[in-house]
Amino acid sequence: MADSTHESDRIMASAKSSLTHQRAGGRRVGGKSIGKGSARIKRKHLTGKLLRLAVALAVIVIASMAFGAFVSALGFEGLFVTVLLMIVAAFVFLRFPRIKMPRREDLTKGDLKQTVNRTELWLEAQRPALPAPAVQLIDHIGSQLDGLGVQLTGLDENTPAAVEVRKLVGEHLPQMVASYTAIPSHLRREARAGGTPDVQLVDGLQRISAEIDTVTRQLAEGALDELAIRSRYLDYRYGAPDMPLGEVSAQDAALPPPGAADVALPRPDRDSADLDSADLDRPDLDRPDLDRPDLDRGVPLDFDNSPLPSRSKR
Repeated sequence: MADSTHESDRIMASAKSSLTHQRAGGRRVGGKSIGKGSARIKRKHLTGKLLRLAVALAVIVIASMAFGAFVSALGFEGLFVTVLLMIVAAFVFLRFPRIKMPRREDLTKGDLKQTVNRTELWLEAQRPALPAPAVQLIDHIGSQLDGLGVQLTGLDENTPAAVEVRKLVGEHLPQMVASYTAIPSHLRREARAGGTPDVQLVDGLQRISAEIDTVTRQLAEGALDELAIRSRYLDYRYGAPDMPLGEVSAQDAALPPPGAADVALPRPDRDSADLDSADLDRPDLDRPDLDRPDLDRGVPLDFDNSPLPSRSKR
């Protein structure tokens, strides 16, 4: 009897993977947008469909009214045909044309924001073929691409940072997913080269997710520094976030009250001539100019002994 241990392990692994995939949402996950960029593309496509449907319905109604006014009355049969045409138009214009999924070689065309949006839409189309852990990572990468797209606003396309972002998002990430989907499904759980393709895909997506986070933080470094400076200013001005309202921060408490004299400025010396008798009797008054006989107080004026010029009388 042939050994069925390997076959049993494969069946158990497949069942476990299927259970995990169903807990994560199963095939229903494929209809959800992983990011704002892909949702924007699908919303634009749906808006075009509704506009074409509105034009078609308006044409049917106007044609029916013109037929009833200039040819003959519509009657029950004409009304039935009009409603039937409107139903057929709604079915056709809501179903077709289908949204065009971008090809992998076209992801890097256009500007950086278009590359991010197309990559999100392309990743959504690949999710049904991915294992459940990889699907969760794809959803997380979609939210990361939204944050990266915000930082790409105003970025020069010719800078080294823009070139690296284009390679990471438009080339490396799709290439890794495409390499996995190219493997036949019955070989994706066989261990080779140090691990199964499922494990290798999850590890690769984790590394790309970390790289996207690093690039986003580097692009936002200036904004993060500005936010930190603003936060420190608000803490100094209004107190820390956990300080109750009405209390004063330690920095503000150390400041002198409004209108108080600045203690950092030197006190002006008072001349001995400005001291009255009450000040002379105060022992606590600092009188450095009276205690120092060597202090130069200027030229003395003696009006009694100094000769003054006088006019002689004739």
